[in-house]
Amino acid sequence: MDFTMTFYLRHYWKDERLSFPSKTNKSMTFDHRLIKKIWVPDIFFVHSKRSFIHDTTVENFMLRVDPDGNVLFSVRITVSAMCLMDFSRFPLDTQNCSLELESYAYSEEDLMLYWRYGNKSLNTEEHISLSQFFIEEFSASSGLAFYSSTGWYYRLFINFVLRRHIFFFVLKTYFPAMLMVMLSWVSFWIDRRAVPARVSLGITTVLTMSTIITGVSASMPQVSYIKAVDVYLWVSSLFVFLSVIEYAAVNYLTTMEERKQFKNRRKVLPCFDYQIPLPCGKPYPLL
Repeated sequence: MDFTMTFYLRHYWKDERLSFPSKTNKSMTFDHRLIKKIWVPDIFFVHSKRSFIHDTTVENFMLRVDPDGNVLFSVRITVSAMCLMDFSRFPLDTQNCSLELESYAYSEEDLMLYWRYGNKSLNTEEHISLSQFFIEEFSASSGLAFYSSTGWYYRLFINFVLRRHIFFFVLKTYFPAMLMVMLSWVSFWIDRRAVPARVSLGITTVLTMSTIITGVSASMPQVSYIKAVDVYLWVSSLFVFLSVIEYAAVNYLTTMEERKQFKNRRKVLPCFDYQIPLPCGKPYPLL
């Protein structure tokens, strides 16, 4: 699965070549036109599928240089990256995702990356919300990545924990499936001789459960393992299907019992025919 994130990426470093004399000790701010004329870190996003820098109304770059050569470089970026999600407990799942930053050309011997303020380097809006997830945790970490052909590189991690909203799936999946199971049980209170009513009710609930399962499967990623919602829906479908099988068995047994009773109640006619004598106890032949 993928996730998309928009954020401000701010770099801090010191380049003494950019220092300048200043009586007021005030920094100078530049726009994107100076970026190509100085050195900036070549940061890229590991496992990203698509990313771009915002350019409305101009390219969203900001460069601030202090008199002593300290540089602040800020850029507004949107990144779509891959996250290895586990849907075995869907929709009661919690996902751990991360966005990884690394220098493309400079190894650990040339460039060191670290979070300036540690875990407090990540600042988010207080009331940030997503349509399907709660953001439970944001954290920053760092490490090293090894490539056999080029060596070791510093890597920064933006880690976040996502917990899925359950209320949407309760309304759209769990509650309708529960109603269908309860509706299939209503047939147990209908007279067993009312064949059209019980058959129509059974077929309707079976088809409705099939529609619910198809809708959920179409909106889910195609994974090769069983999810929690699959277990719930298939068990519900089994209850609905067994209610139809129960009526088929009851109808069959009722029919066999009625046939047996009909044979036992056959009328035995008396021997009143004087022209054709019949032994007593034998049924009178019908013409």
